[in-house]
Amino acid sequence: MVEISPNADPPVCKIVDYQKFLYQQKKKQKEIKSKAVKVVLKEIRFGPQTDEHDYNFKLKHAQKFLEDGAKVKAFVFFKGRSILFKEQGEILLLRLAQDLEEYGKVEQLPRLEGKRMIIFIAPKAVKKK
Repeated sequence: MVEISPNADPPVCKIVDYQKFLYQQKKKQKEIKSKAVKVVLKEIRFGPQTDEHDYNFKLKHAQKFLEDGAKVKAFVFFKGRSILFKEQGEILLLRLAQDLEEYGKVEQLPRLEGKRMIIFIAPKAVKKK
């Protein structure tokens, strides 16, 4: 005897093969899990003095990632004394966010974590086909 709906008044019970019942429950859970949206996170790395061509190259990659529905984690990595150029790194990330404005929205503004300054950009709502 298996309790089907414990919240009903009176509770509903059914006589079934318990192993079959467990198998069906597991199958339902697996189906629900497969339909869940999986979030992909792509990373793009910059240096504090990234050149214009390199910036445009990475910008195109970020656009493609956002169009495909992946989140983008862009960061400026400071090596050695380049940590002195924090402002340049922040300007670079804000410029990236501004250039990607039509593809996604900024989830988190630039924040310095150790030797990295990180920004997260989430894609705009993906249109279902």
